[in-house]
Amino acid sequence: MVPGYLISTVVYGTLFALMAMGLTLTYMTTKVPNFAYGSFVTIGLYTAYHFTKVFKINPYGASIFAFILAGLVSVLMYVGILRPLARRGNSLVALMIATFGVDIGFVGIFGIYTDYMQSRYKLSDASQFFALPGDITLFGVQGVVFIAPIVLALITIGLYLLLKRTRFGIAMRASVENAPLARVLGINVERVYIVSWMLAGGFAGLAGALYTLWLPGGTSTGSDLIVEIFASSVLGGLGSIFGAVAGGLMIGASEDLVTTGLSLGFGYILTGAFAVIVLAVAAVAWRRRGRDAKILGVFFAVVGLYMFVEMATGFKTDLFVGGLVNGFGPDVTPFQKAIPLLVMVLTLVILPHGIVSLKLSSLRRKKE
Repeated sequence: MVPGYLISTVVYGTLFALMAMGLTLTYMTTKVPNFAYGSFVTIGLYTAYHFTKVFKINPYGASIFAFILAGLVSVLMYVGILRPLARRGNSLVALMIATFGVDIGFVGIFGIYTDYMQSRYKLSDASQFFALPGDITLFGVQGVVFIAPIVLALITIGLYLLLKRTRFGIAMRASVENAPLARVLGINVERVYIVSWMLAGGFAGLAGALYTLWLPGGTSTGSDLIVEIFASSVLGGLGSIFGAVAGGLMIGASEDLVTTGLSLGFGYILTGAFAVIVLAVAAVAWRRRGRDAKILGVFFAVVGLYMFVEMATGFKTDLFVGGLVNGFGPDVTPFQKAIPLLVMVLTLVILPHGIVSLKLSSLRRKKE
């Protein structure tokens, strides 16, 4: 029997990887953090909800429509709002605030939609619904546990082939790296950006449709997930689609596993492993340039060593380490979003270019 929290970790990680891929695509094209991206996820949620409740089509069948609808809305946002503002010379801050405004507008639209569903179809759960029915069962486990990773793998492979093996992929990479030069070479940069935003919104909508099979949803679900989505993208490097996949898997896994561990207790072995990870982070931080990174390195080194001392002495002076071993109870669950937020902050301080910079650094050392 596989523990339930491990199964949940697979679904969480897969969905956040899908979402992070899309957010990274929007950032690569406009260089603007898109705080309305969570609303694209909510569009996918409510597409699946509508098809399930009204047309009796399960979320798997609705996922295609969720991809298309969220992708079209994403393109409309880029063409109708961000592109005109950028052409008028608005600053990055102004564009970022605009995405906040769009997100607030989406919440209002979702509210209008749920009111309509309640009055037209008498669906009292429209504003906040439980996980939708219609999933299959494989080996005694919900099908989404297997289907979501397969979908992620197929999309990742497809993107790799698109970017590396096709002319359009080459044009896309050139447009992202140097848009003015790409225009000089005859590449239709705007078309590339529109396709990128279509894919970005589509990934969010697809993730939202699959999300409804596993967890409850509502008008603010996508917006509530924006911390995890941004943390995944930042951890992946913000400029790397495949780094976003790794970042999403890591954030999804860490949030679920760490929250469960803090509640039930990690035990001595896992707490010791966590102390080793803290010391490893300290070593990485110490090797980075900059005073702030080195200060963090010293701090984490002290914390890691202190954890080993406390476990060896039986937690005589620190209840925190004892809580890591034996658990803090269910009261820690509401604070689970602090985990991706902490990961994002540490990544920005220690690895500003994300985990992909570690790989690049190692390659440079080998060449030298």
